[in-house]
Amino acid sequence: MHSTMKTLLEQMRITEMEIDGRKRLLDFDDKDVDALLQCRAHVESRLDDIVEAFYRIQTNNPDIASLIGDADTLERLENAQRRYIMDLFSGVYDLEYTNNRLRIGLVHKRIGVEPKLYLSAVYLLHSLLVKDISTAMQSNAARERALLALDKLTYFDVTLVFETYILSLVSEIEAVKNRTEEYARALEETVAMRNGQLRIDALTGLTTRRYLNEALQRTVKAAQRRREPVALIFVDVDAFKEINDRRGHAYGDRVLVELGKVLKETARGEDTCVRYGGDEFCVVLANSTEEQAELAYCQRTRRLLAERLPEVSISMGVVQTGPDHFEDVDALLCSADRRMYLNKPSRCELDVDDQT
Repeated sequence: MHSTMKTLLEQMRITEMEIDGRKRLLDFDDKDVDALLQCRAHVESRLDDIVEAFYRIQTNNPDIASLIGDADTLERLENAQRRYIMDLFSGVYDLEYTNNRLRIGLVHKRIGVEPKLYLSAVYLLHSLLVKDISTAMQSNAARERALLALDKLTYFDVTLVFETYILSLVSEIEAVKNRTEEYARALEETVAMRNGQLRIDALTGLTTRRYLNEALQRTVKAAQRRREPVALIFVDVDAFKEINDRRGHAYGDRVLVELGKVLKETARGEDTCVRYGGDEFCVVLANSTEEQAELAYCQRTRRLLAERLPEVSISMGVVQTGPDHFEDVDALLCSADRRMYLNKPSRCELDVDDQT
């Protein structure tokens, strides 16, 4: 599953058990929770003053002021800071609290806040809170417990934020790596295509998968202009793994070669036969309906293959696009692949179970 389909908690594999473990590492327990809750009423009464003092100091720094940019953004940041401060003294430090801290780290990274600026902001807020709590609490013991609890929770938050910084950096590095690899592959394929090495499959002599999309798009575009149907056939050798296991890979290669010959012999000059990969093949039939493909192409292919390799069977999935509505090429391939698997005979599954 792609990372965008997961929450930050899922991406970083943080569970309630993990949160409890992190709290234990900091010796953060129920006594610390109680100590912070005792400060809540005072902090809430001083909330606007704390936030105002925080951003007055922050905006005196030109680097930070340039990141904030305008009054509307400053107002949103002030509201977010109020929520964060009250969260610190909420007494609830669960998955939701953790996820909010992770999101803070991700947002700071995305808008370009450097770690040094983030840490300076944490230090400033911590200092303001310490000053207010120290002034408000008369009992030395209660004050020390509250300040120690605040220290622990601050470390807890900072750790989470910096882990999202690291996760984001790793993702950026991975993205750059993937782009570099894709560029390198593209160069290799360009050179190979110029030499004609990627267009033809070495074993079967059919068109390779890399050329399939181009051939299919070209056929579909021509069909759109002429308002003609196009049929796509997905072909798969039944129980091919068992064939290799029983008869050896040399025989398996012979099956693929013979199937490639049959597909090509059955096709017309304007059709395209492709070795999709392994024991899977595709055939693009120009100006052909699904019914015509089934009756003319599929039946003849099965008959010719049965004459040459009577012990080998194939599954075929046929789909049509056009002439009135044309499917996207990728969707067409998926439909043909799915249709082929739906047409798989149940006996193939039984054969596989018998061999296991």
